[in-house]
Amino acid sequence: MKKSLSKPTKARLLLGCEELARIEITKPRTKIVVVASTRPNFVKVAPLIEAFQRSPTSYPAPEIRLVHTGQHYDDRMSGSFFNELALRRPDVELGIGSGSHAEQTGNVMIAFERVLMNDRPDWVIVVGDVNSTLACALTAKKLGIRVAHLEAGLRSRDWTMPEEINRVVTDVLCDALFTTDRIADTNLRSEGIDPARIHFVGNVMIDTLLKHRERALSLEFWKLLGLESSKYAVLTLHRPGNVDNREVFIGLCSALETIQKELPIAFPVHPRTRKMAIGFGLWDSMQQWPNVRILEPLSYLEMLSLTSSAALILTDSGGLQEEALVLQVPCLTLRNNTERPITVDLGGNRLVGNKPETILAAVQSLSSAGVLSIGRPEKWDGAAADRIVSILLSQY
Repeated sequence: MKKSLSKPTKARLLLGCEELARIEITKPRTKIVVVASTRPNFVKVAPLIEAFQRSPTSYPAPEIRLVHTGQHYDDRMSGSFFNELALRRPDVELGIGSGSHAEQTGNVMIAFERVLMNDRPDWVIVVGDVNSTLACALTAKKLGIRVAHLEAGLRSRDWTMPEEINRVVTDVLCDALFTTDRIADTNLRSEGIDPARIHFVGNVMIDTLLKHRERALSLEFWKLLGLESSKYAVLTLHRPGNVDNREVFIGLCSALETIQKELPIAFPVHPRTRKMAIGFGLWDSMQQWPNVRILEPLSYLEMLSLTSSAALILTDSGGLQEEALVLQVPCLTLRNNTERPITVDLGGNRLVGNKPETILAAVQSLSSAGVLSIGRPEKWDGAAADRIVSILLSQY
């Protein structure tokens, strides 16, 4: 036979429940380590950290730690970006520097493991496809720490590119995969990734571009180079497939020498490209091209000022293909493939490889084509970082 509670006992229990209801339950703050290592990484994590700082008050503000691995380590290749993007200085600098792929990856893993053992974060966020991306994702996963990947699902299908290996392996490891377009979603699903882990959010790099474009335009950096707006090309060149092979590099130089006779070229030279040009005996002749401005690596705003007012972009970079699309500047990619096919699908980019005759034919075709119709990808609207933060704080 069950005993019923007396009225005084019921009253005390009800009062206790009311008191508990009035007590604010304090949720623990989520600890997140954000990893940056190269200039493109800095451009992508800047809006993300801003978005965390303005996250909804319904969630406890996460504790953010910024780790710079040091894969790009001199001031022109990294330091100026922190200042221009108002990106806070890193909480931890690993200072890894250069080395072979194995050396760099291994050194990052060893140093980053110490950081994780000390901080014990809930999440590690990695960006892009460089060696540090893979190294930090693998280290965190082996310690049982959840990992999120920004720019997940990009695929070139070119396994001679170290970046392709980094992308695929990183995506397999990650708990949350944030994609820039629907093509990346399809890539991940076809590789057997659980759709619940895939989140189409847009492009954080474009968040930064849209925020700083007017400021960059006001610099009119092209004027300092003696160029006319919309009457010059911007060139970047650094991929091993283009600059590590002497015959290929000579062919590219032949094409560029011809192009500059009709269209001036602004050429910020990557340290790797300068080193190989000197080694191949090409550097002195490159400096003699009358209509090519040979430049040191530029700051973010200087480069954005140049590309925003260019008539043409020639590049083997991945990110510059995307920026050109949003800037509505025609782009010729000096590669046979791209991990960003949406730039081709929407009419802003053409893959021309690295053979001189193909490059010259493409430049001639563009000069006679008139104004191109270039589309804008879905969700490349400046709000990708806010979507990422909302998903991380609400769904995980």
